Amino acid sequence: MSDPLGLIGASGGLNRDLPKVPGLGGAVNHEGPSFAQTLQEQLNTVNELEREAQEAIEDLMLHRRDDVESVLRATQKAETAFHLLLQVRNKVMEAYDELKQIRV
Repeated sequence: MSDPLGLIGASGGLNRDLPKVPGLGGAVNHEGPSFAQTLQEQLNTVNELEREAQEAIEDLMLHRRDDVESVLRATQKAETAFHLLLQVRNKVMEAYDELKQIRV
C-alpha cells in the first residue's frame, strides 16, 4: 500500500526530525516545517490529486483517454489520500477535545 501523503514511514512526513523532549536529554529542535505548514502542504497535495482524478474522469468521458486503468488508479489514489487526511483531522480533533477537558 502506498502513502500518497508521505505521512507514514521514514522518508519524510510527520516522522522526520521529531523534536527532543525537554528534560529528557536534549533541547527542542525548532528546525523544519511547523505542523501547520506540513498540514497545508498535505491539503494542497490532496487537492491536486482530486483535481487530477477529476481531469482523468473528464478525459475518459470525452474520449481523450482510453486507458480505464489509469483513471481508476488516479481516483483510488485521490480517495485514499482524502481518507488518510480525514483520519489525521479526526485524530487532531480528538486530541483537541481531550485538551479542552484538562482542568488547570
